[in-house]
Amino acid sequence: MTRPLQNSSARRLLFLSHPITAPAIFLPFPSHNLKPWRLMSTSPDSRPSDSFSLSSQPHHPVHIVAAPGVTESHFRSAVESSLFRNWVKNLEGDGGVLANGAACLKQVLIQGVDMFGNRIGFLKFRADIFDNKTGKKIPGIVFARGPAVAVLILLYSEGVCYAILTEQARVPAGKFLLELPAGMLDDDKGDFVGTAVREVEEETGIKLNIEDMVDLTSFLDPSTGCRIFPSPGGCDEEISVFLYRGRVEKEIIDQLQGTEGGLLEHGELIKVRVVPYDELWRKTPDAKVLMAVALYEMAERNGLLPPLKA
Repeated sequence: MTRPLQNSSARRLLFLSHPITAPAIFLPFPSHNLKPWRLMSTSPDSRPSDSFSLSSQPHHPVHIVAAPGVTESHFRSAVESSLFRNWVKNLEGDGGVLANGAACLKQVLIQGVDMFGNRIGFLKFRADIFDNKTGKKIPGIVFARGPAVAVLILLYSEGVCYAILTEQARVPAGKFLLELPAGMLDDDKGDFVGTAVREVEEETGIKLNIEDMVDLTSFLDPSTGCRIFPSPGGCDEEISVFLYRGRVEKEIIDQLQGTEGGLLEHGELIKVRVVPYDELWRKTPDAKVLMAVALYEMAERNGLLPPLKA
């Protein structure tokens, strides 16, 4: 049974199934075993610089330099951040660009750092990576934002399946877009499912149980890393897509339509939109929605999903 409750900020929460009291489940997150940074003298124009070594090219240190306008503090935060270190780790990991010795990373130019409070939210840099056979430079402009989650919520009522979306202003696109509830991980602990549950509550007012969440990306072949890269030509973002399915009364569907959500202090102005699932794939250009639909349909076709609870 679904019931409306009030939270401390007087915004209604819709609890689906039973509210959880157990601590969040923390999924493994890879450690970053880079060799210690070796501080170099600053570059000729006094810009901050540094270097580090890679196991794949031990005799060719990688130089890091700040672009004009990047402060020493921001530069240091960038090279020590999990965003940058995870990117370096991926270069030498399975399927990494440097893994087979076919390429060499010579320099990284830190171009921009956007702080979210005390942590880096977005990081932009250019990596000078060269193909060892041809000597040609491989395109290497990187917008780093790290891992994220998205949640496909399907609610069944009176024989109809509905999907829960959010509508919000997306300044980079210049439009209001319908999207899945989604968000970035706030730390290095790798709590993907906990982040998914929290983002749903913040954006829609729906509180879900961790144990009811299904990781659709976990059904991908292990060679993929079981994550989705929506725009790998320019961005490192990797997304875990989760599914929640539940049954509710039609009254709940009506209450959800147009509900306001999001964190006002973060500038989030969100409205909840309810769309019949059969129409979902045509209603939005959001890549997260279309990826989730494909994963859900294939998982269901292959009998990988747990049965829908009565």
